[in-house]
Amino acid sequence: MLIILLYFFIAIVFIQLFYYLGIFGKFAFAKPQDITPKNIPVSVIVCAKNEEENVKKFIPLLAEQNYPDFEIVLIDDASSDETLEVFEEFEQKYSNIRLVKVENNEAFWGNKKYALTLGIKAAKKEYLLFTDADCYPTSKDWITSMTSQFTTEKTIVLGYGGYEKIENSLLNKIIRFETILTAVQYFSWAKAGLPYMGVGRNLAYKKDEFFNVNGFIDHIQVRSGDDDLFINQAANKLNTTISHTAESFTYSKPKESYKDWFTQKRRHVSTAEHYKFFDKFQLGLFFFSQLFFFLSVIILLAFQFQWITVVAILATRYTVVWTVIGFSAGKLKENDIKIWFPVLEIVLIITQINIFITNIFSKPVYWK
Repeated sequence: MLIILLYFFIAIVFIQLFYYLGIFGKFAFAKPQDITPKNIPVSVIVCAKNEEENVKKFIPLLAEQNYPDFEIVLIDDASSDETLEVFEEFEQKYSNIRLVKVENNEAFWGNKKYALTLGIKAAKKEYLLFTDADCYPTSKDWITSMTSQFTTEKTIVLGYGGYEKIENSLLNKIIRFETILTAVQYFSWAKAGLPYMGVGRNLAYKKDEFFNVNGFIDHIQVRSGDDDLFINQAANKLNTTISHTAESFTYSKPKESYKDWFTQKRRHVSTAEHYKFFDKFQLGLFFFSQLFFFLSVIILLAFQFQWITVVAILATRYTVVWTVIGFSAGKLKENDIKIWFPVLEIVLIITQINIFITNIFSKPVYWK
């Protein structure tokens, strides 16, 4: 029985090496990107619901971007706080701000996709750049950097949306590691010609792409997924590229309690159930390869079965994986995560198992 487990363990490691070297290596070892300004007309779109304090801080950072031709479309999704009033003040202050007021609609109650659709239709520019109300760009060249990756063929650009660093916080490291791993996955599969998702914290596409797939209509009943489900449907190897220059990053404040972060990740996982079959398959295979890798190691070493072989394979796997994650974290300016990788990987797997089980018995809560 143990010899069968050993062969299974070896097969699992080969699958892991395929992912990390064959797929994730496409991003980890990619050459640095150049920023060649395109100066194409851009509508920056921000949808907010009860984000009064965040929009006060972050909208001015968008308005002060170093870019010759852009507008900011601010969407107030029926907020019950002072978000709308703050938006109206910005509309008076900045000539390139356009305000969209969304009232509660019985058919689309609390549906962010409905609010975004109204904002996209109101946008006057040909290219759309999205971020969330609680996000901010790392530089005044954010628009320039993201739009520099557009070409005649490449009309969807996937960006990186990171989280602020909190010193001496294990939870913060877990959150940022999960964010890095997710980015490595969607960046790498996009480079492999099989894009499957993006994040609304930092995403750009030509307006035509939205109307080519009739917007969010095919998944309007799914409360989340205005970013990843849209990309899962609209993106392909011909029209999609990535932006990973430091100037193109956005950041937001991470959750400060495990419970809040766990709830957030439950929503993300439940949305992935609506991906295309291949995307669900490759994500599932990657997760189960990680899970069974650790289970196999524990059993084989517990029985000390062919332990020299097992340890040698284990060392090879960690050398490869740690190298790929290290290069990727460096590209995303998350270097401190490298050292903690072995611990964070195990904690994340345990969390993912917990999320999977919890989602079976209860539905996650969505957009406020």
